[in-house]
Amino acid sequence: MDHLISSEDAATVLNISSSTLAKMRLSGKSPRYIKLGRRVAYRPSDLEAWVEAQSFASTSEYSEKGPANGN
Repeated sequence: MDHLISSEDAATVLNISSSTLAKMRLSGKSPRYIKLGRRVAYRPSDLEAWVEAQSFASTSEYSEKGPANGN
């Protein structure tokens, strides 16, 4: 089982602010996360998979798949 990292640490890994990551969770565009009571945590493998899914070879591929859509 992966260890879990905090929302703040996940934002640092993704090089975005914690508030941006929180907004992405609300809109369904964030990496998969785990809710433990009030705490939000991330698996490093979920962050890696999400980053990989944001990879595009061209601008036309981006427009076909769409921006960070959480899929």
